[in-house]
Amino acid sequence: MNFRFGTDIGLKRNENQDSVRCEYFGHNVLAVVCDGMGGERAGKEASEIAINEFFQRFSDGYNENLNNDDIRKLMISSVSAANSVIYTRARLDFKNFGMGTTCVAAFVNSEAAFIANVGDSRAYVITEAGIYQVTADHNVAALLYERGEITKEELQTHPQRHMLIRAVGVDKTVLTDTFTLTYTDNINIMLCSDGLSGYCSDEEMFDAISTSAFDNCVDSLIKLALDKGGRDNITVAIVSG
Repeated sequence: MNFRFGTDIGLKRNENQDSVRCEYFGHNVLAVVCDGMGGERAGKEASEIAINEFFQRFSDGYNENLNNDDIRKLMISSVSAANSVIYTRARLDFKNFGMGTTCVAAFVNSEAAFIANVGDSRAYVITEAGIYQVTADHNVAALLYERGEITKEELQTHPQRHMLIRAVGVDKTVLTDTFTLTYTDNINIMLCSDGLSGYCSDEEMFDAISTSAFDNCVDSLIKLALDKGGRDNITVAIVSG
């Protein structure tokens, strides 16, 4: 099991409000990407809190005897722990009003990848044939597309594609999507903020990955987003098992 991760402020922002962390749990890997939002520094604080709280809750609850459903529930409770801390912090200091963050996480063991997400940071699975989005975006444009009110082409450029309808820390409780991908041979999972996926097509991302050595994949993807204008913070984590 291997992982690589990285983050870049991009070319247009004054602060990097993304956070990323990957760690081993025995031979398994937990990876989390968060993209913060809010006033000055509040977004950065929210994403950092979410990462730290997620890892703390997961570490406290994890043991090697957990079954698949136990792990899925632990992923949900880890997001909820982050949500509670950010929600409380925002109400203790008016400067943090509206703070929140996306959160996409993957725990990968020898049999399955467990994915949890809130917001529009994404998880993809990478195969020899291409790259495929696993998670659903929780933003206004995606909701309109789901309702049939806009086309797939309009979805890519809709002015509300970055307006979240679900985020960690905004409400007292949060609804988390979960996915379990089982495998027998190997699996490759990519997590990223919308600073990458919002400006680069699946084909472009797959080309950057497939033409790079594993050690260089993250740098190649960040460069791809920078070459496309770098209009947002760019964060990527790749887990290969």
